[in-house]
Amino acid sequence: MGAQASAVEGVHVVVVGGGFGGVAAARQLQAAGLSFTLIDIRDCFHHNVAALRAAVLPGLAERTFIPYADTFGDSFVQGRVERVDVDRQTVVLDDGTEVGFSHLVLSTGSDGALPGRFNSAASRQSAVQEYQHFITQLQAADSLLVVGGGSSGVEMAAEIKSEYPEKKVVLIHSRAALADPELLPSVRQQAKQLLLQRGVELRLGEKVCDLSALQLNVTQKNSVVTTERGDKLTTDLIVCCTGLKINTTAYASSFSGCMAENGALKVNDHLQVEGFSNVFAIGDCANVNEPKMAYHAELHAAVAVTNIINSLRGKELTSYLTGNITMLLAMGRDDGVGQFNGFRLPRWLVVLGKSRDLLLWKSWREMRQKQP
Repeated sequence: MGAQASAVEGVHVVVVGGGFGGVAAARQLQAAGLSFTLIDIRDCFHHNVAALRAAVLPGLAERTFIPYADTFGDSFVQGRVERVDVDRQTVVLDDGTEVGFSHLVLSTGSDGALPGRFNSAASRQSAVQEYQHFITQLQAADSLLVVGGGSSGVEMAAEIKSEYPEKKVVLIHSRAALADPELLPSVRQQAKQLLLQRGVELRLGEKVCDLSALQLNVTQKNSVVTTERGDKLTTDLIVCCTGLKINTTAYASSFSGCMAENGALKVNDHLQVEGFSNVFAIGDCANVNEPKMAYHAELHAAVAVTNIINSLRGKELTSYLTGNITMLLAMGRDDGVGQFNGFRLPRWLVVLGKSRDLLLWKSWREMRQKQP
C-alpha cells in the first residue's frame, strides 16, 4: 500500500496538531509511505490520559511526554499555525514559515487548564517541570477544591484522595449528577459512591462565583471561595477541571463559514470539512456528536487517512459511524468504573484496562520508543 500511495507526485499531507488524533494520522501516513508534515506547538506528544495522575504522583510526568522527532524525524515541525491559506494550499506558522499541502488534516484538540491539559509552546523538559511544580503546590496544601464534576473532575478528586488520603477534597459541580452525561446512570452513580467512600465532599448543583478571577494551582492557605448560593468555602488550593474549549486558532480565519457554534468544524460522513474534498477534521475539532475522547480521535484518524489514500486511488471513500459509548474512568490506581458498548463493566476490569497504567504503554509502543 505504501509504495503505491507514495508514487503519486505532488502529494503532501499536513497534519495540524499532535494530540491523539494527529499522532495516529501521522503514524498511518508514515506507514503508508506518504509524504507528510506534523505540526505542533510542543516538541513532544502529551499522553494526557495520564495527566491527572502525573499531577499527584512524583516522577510520572516524564513518562507522559514523548518526543515527536524521535518517531517522525524531519516530518515533524514545531510551531504554531496561525492560519491556512486555502487558495495557495499552505499553512502559515507564527514565524512566517509556510508549509504547502495537497491534503490537510486538522486535529487541533481542545484547550483547558493544567493539569488536565498542557497546551503551551514548550519543550519536554519545561512541560515536566510544570507538573513537578504542581505537585509541590499540592503537597503543601491541606485542603483542595476541585471545580467541575465531569469525568476529569471525578478522576482528579479520586487521584488526589488515592495518593493523599489525609487531605480534604471538596468537589463542586454545577449539575446534580457527576461525570459524562453519555455514561450509564448506574456508572455515574458508582463513581459518586466511590468518591464518597474515599471521603470526598460533594457540592452538587452549585457553582463557584467568578471562577476566572480565582488563582488556580497555587497554594494559598485558607483562601475563601464563594458559591453562587452565597456559601463560603475555605480551601488551600483550587484545581479547575472545567471549561474545555476547542482550539480554533489555526483555522478560524480561513474556515469561519464551516464552523459550528462551539468552534468545531462541520464535517460530512467522510470527515471532510464542508466544501473541501482535501481538508479533514478529526478529534475534538470535528463536529461529530459523541464524547471527546482520545479513542474517538484515533478512530477519526484512521478514516481520514484511509480516505486520503482512497481518493488518490480513485476508490470509494469510507464513512465514520458513531457507535455505543465506551468510556473508562480511573478512580486512582486501584479502582475504576466504566462501560463498554452500553454495558457496565466490573470495576476490576477497568483497573486492568485503564487505571493501573493509564494506557501509557500503548502510546510509547505506538511511537516506537522506550519508556524512561
